[in-house]
Amino acid sequence: MYFEHKRRLLAGILLSAALLSGCTSKPPAPEGSGSAGADVSAPVGSGSASVPTPPDGGSSASGSGTADGSQDLEASGSGEAAAYDFSQPAPEREAVDNSYFEDAAFVGDSRTDGFMIYSGIGCGENLTSNGLSIFKLEEKKALTIDGQKYTLLEALALKQYGKVYLSLGVNELGYYDDQGFYDAYCKAIDDIRACQPNAVIYIQGLIPLNEDVIAQSGGPSYLTNEHLLVYNDLMRKAAEEKQVVFLDLNPEFTGADGKLPADASKDGVHLRKAYCEKWLDYLKTHTVDYETLYPGQEGAV
Repeated sequence: MYFEHKRRLLAGILLSAALLSGCTSKPPAPEGSGSAGADVSAPVGSGSASVPTPPDGGSSASGSGTADGSQDLEASGSGEAAAYDFSQPAPEREAVDNSYFEDAAFVGDSRTDGFMIYSGIGCGENLTSNGLSIFKLEEKKALTIDGQKYTLLEALALKQYGKVYLSLGVNELGYYDDQGFYDAYCKAIDDIRACQPNAVIYIQGLIPLNEDVIAQSGGPSYLTNEHLLVYNDLMRKAAEEKQVVFLDLNPEFTGADGKLPADASKDGVHLRKAYCEKWLDYLKTHTVDYETLYPGQEGAV
């Protein structure tokens, strides 16, 4: 079984490298067949919309990079804002206060639920479901509102938001379906844009795991940082393809050994309060205005 697992993981990595050449603008929704992994539960108690036209009329805007791999949004020597470069993570900027998130929706799994509870954010819509995967985003009736069951996408469409934060990918590690994961993220972005056309869409890169703590707590063996980094690359590529903001959270939480610090999580997956607060600090210093992303287009009020 060990060698079979390594063979499948290597095949997934090779496949993901091939995927980085791009995805179709209207990818089919994955069926989620194959070896699905078990849900990672929390330790705490339609059609596709078109991609907004980039400022330069191409597939993605160009900007200048910085030493940390993000971008500089001021054009050199001109004093004017440069076109946003969707191939780069959001750059660091002056921190906003928590009121920025009053018109934000957070779509995710139990990790995001923990963030909403323990970060101190104090506002924003919690559209999360324990064990949710990107493959089930359109299917799982995870929320009950006024006695009626909704999928997270259906619940998202009930009102308009200024920002949508999407964070899914850990439960999917057990599927070994990199193509399906990539297609599903592209489709999810299309679906979010269809019901939230004036919102800034943020794709949150996956925070690392600690495999040692996972093993000690009896967690599943498919939860590895090696495969998680493959998924982060695919999410970043999907964000570039669909021209939405990618937030590169992973380096902020990775220790010298390439793992989430052992003291950050009781089970190696879900974050303790101090690290949820660190997550919020990152979001507050990595924001982008709608007008910066899509100049001349109508944004959220």
